[in-house]
Amino acid sequence: MEDKSVLVTGGSGFIGGHIADALSTDNDVAVLDTVAGDHPNGVTAIQGDIRDEATVDAAVEGVDVVFHEAALVSVAESVERPTESHAINATGTLNVLEAARTHDARVVIASSAAVYGDPEETPIDEGQRLEPTSPYGLDKVASDHYARLYEDLYGLDTVALRYFNVYGPGQTGGDYAGVITVFLRQARNGDPITVHGDGTQTRDFVHIDDVVRANLLAAETDAVGRAYNVGTGESVTIRELAELIRDGVGSDSEIVHTDPRPGDIQHSCADIGRARSALGYEPTIDLEAGLRTLVDD
Repeated sequence: MEDKSVLVTGGSGFIGGHIADALSTDNDVAVLDTVAGDHPNGVTAIQGDIRDEATVDAAVEGVDVVFHEAALVSVAESVERPTESHAINATGTLNVLEAARTHDARVVIASSAAVYGDPEETPIDEGQRLEPTSPYGLDKVASDHYARLYEDLYGLDTVALRYFNVYGPGQTGGDYAGVITVFLRQARNGDPITVHGDGTQTRDFVHIDDVVRANLLAAETDAVGRAYNVGTGESVTIRELAELIRDGVGSDSEIVHTDPRPGDIQHSCADIGRARSALGYEPTIDLEAGLRTLVDD
């Protein structure tokens, strides 16, 4: 992708920042975020909130593609503050779509595996019922559906990417793959590695480089108006993840178990067949290789 005018909402965050960096050499890139962030030369930083319609409209004007990454991403915080979660994740997305409709910009939306809730079986394909177990997941269902509705009603090019557990360099922690960052810090410090629940819950961890690649494919595909899983098709238990990280670091940290988190799900693994066939998406970094790069960093 080159010679495009691009806006990345949430561009000072983990995923948005990587997308902005990847595009900055060959495109005119701006980021919209509530914090200034640190960006490569040539990237325009717009400090503002996606909940403000006028701010979003001004940021989208003249843009070819919007990568909508801004969100309140914590399941636990969404349980504590569902109104705020909805305002940011659902209404904020609607603001982006409306601005994109006004200015005729394609929108690639960050959806989430949280839309599926606690599935009866894995791997999860896009046709499974959407039964979220948290306000965050429900907000992402709304965003996901709005994206496709705007394609159906208004002919707006939209793609929703249902991320599974994204990890990689520059991550600071959080509910999802941020657990890798937390485990690494605990192992390096020799502190207990804290696993929520019994550790048998499974997750599909996908490296940030593969997520960026999925976004770039979504920005240029003709297969719009659909949702796509972005994962690896492989899963690992959280207990096994803790052991992999502890052994990789060479730490003596004890693995301890704490209370389960409210709204958490038991098993998650992506069926990526649709993204593979329609977008040409293929994960390239397996978990052990990805962890090695972080352990050696």
